[in-house]
Amino acid sequence: MAAGLVTADQLRGPGFTRLYQGIFVRACVEIDFALRCRAAALLGGRRGVLAGWAAAEVLGAPCAPTGASVELVVPGGGRCRPGLVIRSDLLAPVEVVQVGGVRVTSPARTAFDLGRATPAVHAIMGVDALRYAYKLDLDDIRAVALRHPGARGARRPPEVLRRSTDLAQSPMESRIRIAIEDAGLPVPVMQHQVGPYFLDMAYPERKLAVEHDGRDHLTPERARRDLSRQAYPTREGWTVVRFPASTVLGEPWRIGADVRRLLHLHPL
Repeated sequence: MAAGLVTADQLRGPGFTRLYQGIFVRACVEIDFALRCRAAALLGGRRGVLAGWAAAEVLGAPCAPTGASVELVVPGGGRCRPGLVIRSDLLAPVEVVQVGGVRVTSPARTAFDLGRATPAVHAIMGVDALRYAYKLDLDDIRAVALRHPGARGARRPPEVLRRSTDLAQSPMESRIRIAIEDAGLPVPVMQHQVGPYFLDMAYPERKLAVEHDGRDHLTPERARRDLSRQAYPTREGWTVVRFPASTVLGEPWRIGADVRRLLHLHPL
């Protein structure tokens, strides 16, 4: 408005969508979690720090579950609104970094915060994503916990860290692995190599591979590569089971049941 590029009437009209006070986006732009994070960073200005799922998003480790709120830490807190949580928190200087001019909690601090999330599957998934993106040392996360012994949920991270891995390449892989473990089954080997390919999860001694089926979002070229990727271990005598997002998100119990059945079909 100050530059004369848009008027107040135009901002209030159908050509723009208001995200927060004083922050608008053109109506044609898709409003996703990443965009809401950027908008919240503008709202927080120099005093605000993105935290939680929002920090993970900006740090390049997107893992927010559907419906997650953007978290913004501001001294003294502030008024929350739908989809945005503004809170006050104690952040050590080493726990704040800048990414593209946006202030966010550091990878280790973000992992500590997400490690306190509920349910446990979300906590493990979040820590997995950050450990994979940054090859985080568990001791770095534990050091953050030692600085904040009285933080709410601070007793949860040790168990979450025990169950986490730095080899899960996507939140869906994390969810599948967690579902298998929750079913009381042995935890599969992550990123097991068979020939030129790496399987998401595998029981090498049983020649059983477990993978996420992400074909809903594949380009034709990626779909062809995935078919070749599945054909190779099949020719080598492997059984490959793939779980679509609908099962992973809606019926995770089926994962454990199917893997258990296949393990019985492939005895040692």
